Amino acid sequence: MHQFKGVLLVVALGIAVSACGKSEAERKAEEMKAQAEAMAKAAEAQGQQAQQMAEGMQQMAQGLQAMAGGGDQKPVEPVSFRDLQTVFPTVDGWTMGKPTGEKMTMPVSFSQAEVTYTMGEASVDATIIDSGFHQLLMAPYAMFLTSGYEKQTEDGYEKSTLVAGNPGWERWSDEDKRGELNAVVGKRFLVKFEGSNLANAEVLHGFAKAADLGKLASMK
Repeated sequence: MHQFKGVLLVVALGIAVSACGKSEAERKAEEMKAQAEAMAKAAEAQGQQAQQMAEGMQQMAQGLQAMAGGGDQKPVEPVSFRDLQTVFPTVDGWTMGKPTGEKMTMPVSFSQAEVTYTMGEASVDATIIDSGFHQLLMAPYAMFLTSGYEKQTEDGYEKSTLVAGNPGWERWSDEDKRGELNAVVGKRFLVKFEGSNLANAEVLHGFAKAADLGKLASMK
């Protein structure tokens, strides 16, 4: 009987050791599974980032093509910033400040004019840049000119659009009622209206319609 009890004890110890070993193996297996899942998610995220980057590059290339229009336009001498200032509109209800401007020759030649409009707590900053057909200055905006480009967020949006008949894009933030409207005129001039405390983005479109963009396109 004593020997039988000894055998039972040995068997019981063997089962206990086996159970502990099984639990450890299962734990290791679960850890490996979790690591594998994490690696898979990381690889998927990298794949998505690569895809987004590729899509962004494609959109930028399409935007550059839209700006170039298939032509082979060589850089030219930018017009005076004083000429650019004549394009700024007079808008009913808005007080126009004193225009400023500058002309630079390095690293590429360009000229720029700016002015600020105010109405109560609302303000709009208008900027006109003559790139002189230097695509280096226009390239950062190329993606936004892609037809159909649109990005929605919880706070607002950005999208490509027509600005007084010219290719452009707009941004809007609901939280602080801030907006931005940009247009490329004659594949050369960049026009920008950026405002805060606005009722909506249509206010900026009103500025663009009031500006003499046809005159701007004809400048040489």
